[in-house]
Amino acid sequence: METSLHRQLKERYATDGGIVEQRVGRYRIDVVRGKQLVEIQLAPLTSIRDKIAALLKQKHDVLVVKPLIITKHLVKLRREGGAVVSRRRSPKRRTLLDMFEELVHFTRVFPHKRLTLEVVLIEIKEWRYPGHGRRRRWRVNDHLVDDQHLVEVHGVHQFRTAADLRRLLPPTLPQPFHTGQLADGLGVERWIAQRMAYSLREMKAIRQVGKLRGAWLYQCPRRKAA
Repeated sequence: METSLHRQLKERYATDGGIVEQRVGRYRIDVVRGKQLVEIQLAPLTSIRDKIAALLKQKHDVLVVKPLIITKHLVKLRREGGAVVSRRRSPKRRTLLDMFEELVHFTRVFPHKRLTLEVVLIEIKEWRYPGHGRRRRWRVNDHLVDDQHLVEVHGVHQFRTAADLRRLLPPTLPQPFHTGQLADGLGVERWIAQRMAYSLREMKAIRQVGKLRGAWLYQCPRRKAA
């Protein structure tokens, strides 16, 4: 079932004459704005990878909107449609760099000259209720989502090329570098840096140039002299 959050985002992108829920060939598109097709993907990007590839092959201009929930307010219900038991703010915090968790599965599609990726940093409210039955009570965190609602948009980041993503690398990064240095430069865990390096390598935004004590080394392309 569609959430309020998805409907709100469709309305946001349907301004200036955009049409919601239009069929283009065999696909249903979230928003059609003139010649541009807009797909808003709350689920993992991998689930629309083939769809986007097909639309691009058909010469459509496509905007993929990837909402990234950076703040979530949780409203716990006693049961589906029941009374509110508690309200709290989720301790889990996400940043723009978390998008590389998705991009590792999207490098066969992005970049493309007719594709724009827009990452929207959002704050939401989520209503949830216990989802466990008698035989599943051992799953303490088992729950079902009743609905999600947009609270605020905190930022919009648009990427058209691999070079746009490469600009997220820290300016003080040594050349060549390994993912440990990348993690330190960004202040993130190494697994995030590893996914970032993998994605940028697959997009040909950086090159793999060797190894140092078992760690892969990467190099940014040299800038052409003016």
